[in-house]
Amino acid sequence: MPWWRQPDCPVRPVERDWIERSMDWLLAEFGTDRLHAEVVLPTDDYFPGAYRGTREDVQAVLVRLCAHMKIDPARVDLEHDETDDRPELSAHVPIHMAGTGAAGHHRVRDGRSVIGIRDDQAARPMALVATLAHELGHVLLLADGRISAQQQDHEPLTDLLTIFFGLGIFSANAAFDYSREARGAYDYTHTSRLGYLTEPMYGYGLARYAWLRGEPDPEWARHLDTNPRTFLKRGLRYLASTRRTT
Repeated sequence: MPWWRQPDCPVRPVERDWIERSMDWLLAEFGTDRLHAEVVLPTDDYFPGAYRGTREDVQAVLVRLCAHMKIDPARVDLEHDETDDRPELSAHVPIHMAGTGAAGHHRVRDGRSVIGIRDDQAARPMALVATLAHELGHVLLLADGRISAQQQDHEPLTDLLTIFFGLGIFSANAAFDYSREARGAYDYTHTSRLGYLTEPMYGYGLARYAWLRGEPDPEWARHLDTNPRTFLKRGLRYLASTRRTT
């Protein structure tokens, strides 16, 4: 194949190398059984029953994720943070709101992990699972002493851990959100970026994950939104063309 037709990597070389190196570290740390464990899908099989967004529902999702990630829920305390917005303003003027970063937090208190979740996340199940998975990732990495909070890349590494633990569909789909709502004569728009990886980085992280699992065309990819699924496919084509195994 001519060089100008070879598949390209969806991320920059520095991001590609970090993702591959970090994924290899996660494999060495958590093992092949975890690598080949079940991929969690946004279906009733994994999250059965009616979901109303109550705090009890959030607690139930947390317990289910703890079971999947093999974390004792008794060592985790869940706190709820109030939403910081101004709906009374947006009801009267056209407004665009943008958000970025994490929608939760993790800290250790008296030897226990405390996870805080914003109340508005409960209304968005995909983002809720992504946020809880990220914060539980802190339990495995920080609270369990695998890495230090001073490690410069500990937040993006925690996002990558959600992929390695089979929860990457939620993290990737929640990475960017755009919504628009008409209120009378005005439009209300909201964009948000959740997490510390870009959509291309999620796509290549998922591609590397699938490649290590021996899945050149993973069935679970159909649950991804258009952007991360596109980057995943590009990443898999790139990996197939280069046979990058290390």
